[in-house]
Order: sequence, then C-alpha cells, then structure tokens
Amino acid sequence: MDGNLERTAMLRLKRTAENLQKNGMETHILQRREEVVPWLKSFIPEGAAVAHGGSMTLSECGVIDLLKTGRYRYIDRDREGITPEERVEAMREALLSDVYLLSANALIENGMIYNVDGNGNRTAASLYGPRKVVYVIGENKLVPDFDAAVSRVKRTACPANTMRLSCETYCASKGLCVADDKGITEGCGGSSICNEHVLIRRNNIPGRVVVLLVRERLGY
Repeated sequence: MDGNLERTAMLRLKRTAENLQKNGMETHILQRREEVVPWLKSFIPEGAAVAHGGSMTLSECGVIDLLKTGRYRYIDRDREGITPEERVEAMREALLSDVYLLSANALIENGMIYNVDGNGNRTAASLYGPRKVVYVIGENKLVPDFDAAVSRVKRTACPANTMRLSCETYCASKGLCVADDKGITEGCGGSSICNEHVLIRRNNIPGRVVVLLVRERLGY
C-alpha cells in the first residue's frame, strides 16, 4: 500500500479506536492477525467458559483452534456429531459464558458497532449475559456512517455468508439484497439471515466490552 494511503487508513483506525473508548469499549489496535491469539491467551483465564458467535474472522485468526486446545471450557456449538437440539442448548449456555467472542458486520467510525443476525444468539450475547465480550474486527469492516454500515451488510456480508451457509436467498444468487435490487422488503423467507439488527452505541458496564482492531482484511 502507498505510504500516504497507509497513513490515512491508520488515522481512520485510530480515530475509530478513540471513539470506541469514549463509548465505553476498551480498544486495542493489532497490526497482524497473528497477534490475536497471544492477546486472548493473556486475557482469558485458563478454565474459563468461552463461547463465540459464527465468525469467519475468528477462524482466520486461529481463535477456534485455540478454543479446542483444552485450555478453556469451550462451549462448542459446532462440534462433530452435535444434534440440532444440542446446538440450541449450547447457544443458550453461551449466554452465561465467562467470555464471548465475536466479530462485527460493520464498525462505524463514530465508535458504534453494527451486527445483523439470523437467529439472534450472537446479538443477544453481545447485549447481555456473558461477563466479558471481545470483538475481533478487521479494518475492512470500517465504514464512515450508519447508512454505509447497512449497505455493507446488504452488499458484502450477507451475500457472502448466505453463500457460505448454502442459504436459498436472493442475495446468495444475485450478490445483493432483494430490497436494493427490486425494492422488495420481504423475499428471503425462512432462509433469511437478516432478522435481528443491533446497533451498539455504547457500553455502560466498565470492562465488559473489548474491541480488537486488526489491520488486515478479515472475514466478510
């Protein structure tokens, strides 16, 4: 990357980090994805109950592999052989975890976090329940305002995630939201993953929310 573009990107990231801090969310800027696992190992006590939301970012950073080492009491909703009923119970148990890990669909420069869910388990845990919530967010998720956050979900995050999950949705086949393409507000039916929309404006519980901003493209 050109040096001037690099400095511009870093200034945006620093400004966003400062705004997250003002909004009550402890924030750290990491230069590479390889720094995420060492940071988490120093932050999460051994034996803690740890859970996570669906996230390509966590996988790309090696976080899921860390959770499988036996270092923690991993509430694994994706373990081999798990039944649908057991998976639901694992997601319910995650609401009382010591540490909940997730990413974001979009991070707004004013220090707000925007997430859209299909089942609501990830957004629910981000709001209340787990003692600690840690976001791992790549710099590609950074957007200037709320409208850009909504657009990012419709045109980037959701099409890619519905393809990954083999959902039969308009965005999976066309690459953009049916509402943007045809002006139709309902068209995905039971396959929709855009059911719960949550905007985190600030955190009022000191120390509960931590944001790791990684200077790489991560996830969708």
